[in-house]
Amino acid sequence: MLPVELHPFAGLRLLVRDPGGDPGGDVELRTGDVEGLVELAAVAARGVHDPGPSPFAVPWTACAPAERARRTLRWHLLGWGGWSPREWRLDFVVRRGGVVVGTQSLEAVDFPVLGEVVTGSWLGREHQGRGTGPLMRAAVLHLAFAGLGASCARSEAFLDNPRSRAVSQRLGYREDGQRAVVRDGVRAVQQRLRLDAADWAAGERPEVLVEGVEPVREALLPAAP
Repeated sequence: MLPVELHPFAGLRLLVRDPGGDPGGDVELRTGDVEGLVELAAVAARGVHDPGPSPFAVPWTACAPAERARRTLRWHLLGWGGWSPREWRLDFVVRRGGVVVGTQSLEAVDFPVLGEVVTGSWLGREHQGRGTGPLMRAAVLHLAFAGLGASCARSEAFLDNPRSRAVSQRLGYREDGQRAVVRDGVRAVQQRLRLDAADWAAGERPEVLVEGVEPVREALLPAAP
């Protein structure tokens, strides 16, 4: 782990208990997890989605396994090193039962003014279908709303990606229009989704344990006058 003295995100840890009470199914999210990032790169190399239309607007998976691993590493390192109070991205290594299964991100631009965050994620293909996606998204939503005081969270998913849209709907997001983008050289439509703080507070959600949020708040939010 990186020491928090060197990076304000290094000590951030989120934990969601397994809904069935199995400790082996707990979901843990960490930033600054160097060893976990190496494991995450290996997960990416083994595959993130089935053949066919990509669930991502940026075709980062359309390459050889070794290059997918390198791209995963570079992306996380850019997030660690390129943040500022105006524009930042928290990239978490996600473990379930102690095993690295994927990644979850939380990012924002002009957060102190707009109060909006955007989420993104992926799970290794061999780790999908266990209900991990809603739990890791719920963890960063708790961080955004309860920890950082966000006013809304946004997400997008292609119309042919029902799994991602189902996660958003399960967590209380509302549809917020559509937009067309170019994917793999052809037109594709994304569904925009939005979760306001009031809807998040009123909905059912798992308990999330948070460690190390204070250095993050100090780095990203302006000090009170």
